[in-house]
Amino acid sequence: MTRYIVQRIVGMLVVVLLVLTIAFVIVRLAPGDPAALMLGPEATPAEAAELRERLGLNEPIPIQYLSFVGNALRGDLGTSIFFNQPVTRVLLARAEPTVYLALFSLIIALIIAVPIGIYAAYRRGSWLDQTAISTAMLAASVPSFWTGLMFQRYLATELGWFPAAGYGGPDADFWVRMGHLVLPSIVLGIVNSALILRFTRASMLDVLGEDYVRTARSKGMTEWRVVLRHALKNAAIPIITVIGLTFALLVSGAVVTERVFNIPGMGNLVVSAVLRRDYPVIQGTLIVVATLYVFINLLTDLLYLLVDKRVRY
Repeated sequence: MTRYIVQRIVGMLVVVLLVLTIAFVIVRLAPGDPAALMLGPEATPAEAAELRERLGLNEPIPIQYLSFVGNALRGDLGTSIFFNQPVTRVLLARAEPTVYLALFSLIIALIIAVPIGIYAAYRRGSWLDQTAISTAMLAASVPSFWTGLMFQRYLATELGWFPAAGYGGPDADFWVRMGHLVLPSIVLGIVNSALILRFTRASMLDVLGEDYVRTARSKGMTEWRVVLRHALKNAAIPIITVIGLTFALLVSGAVVTERVFNIPGMGNLVVSAVLRRDYPVIQGTLIVVATLYVFINLLTDLLYLLVDKRVRY
């Protein structure tokens, strides 16, 4: 087990190093002067020269690369051109709404997908099973921005059940901010529940036909105990995998929903950084998201041990 964790950590470091290399190369491959591109067409040559000096762009490429990697490993992702603040501080200021949005959305997706997926597999071929499959395909096919706009119009604007947009004012307390995340969390939860539902149903169908399930039934166990204790426990590995991937995708891929609901999260920040050509913020976000992906994958693999004792590394 210890050896496996060490191997995975080494693999994580290799992936992060590759991401750092890609982030470094992206700016250097841009045609023209990177400093001039960051500052825009109205920048003077003196301003471009000052930015090149500040970013170390006058140094040889190998020195720039080593400096960039070394700073990133120490947690220094550079300074935002637009905010004139360290990128880490800018990302931390935008991380809260994105993390809470992803977490609430995942909880809603699980509440919807797992029970329906289990019951649909248990009642395979029934009208509920067919309805669940069709609804999941529909939820996966409809763009999240359209769902968000419809919910925003009817549930927020016309019925007034939820705040329409935003994240509360600067002085808003925690619960007010969380209230602004309810509607976008429902939207993302519904959209992402489709994949979890289909994986849950497929995994349960594979397990419900096994011999040990029939043996448990023959011993007189109640159906709920057979399904939840024997079948679900053995079908949990694929479900945990898709849940981990879904959470990582929610953290990094909630750009559209954040734009629709005007949530000041990391997705909104990346879009703004691209429009402003704030390359340090783009680089920093790429590094953070990639690191988060490999970390969630590691946690997902370790969860296998808690769910299924037969798993050995």
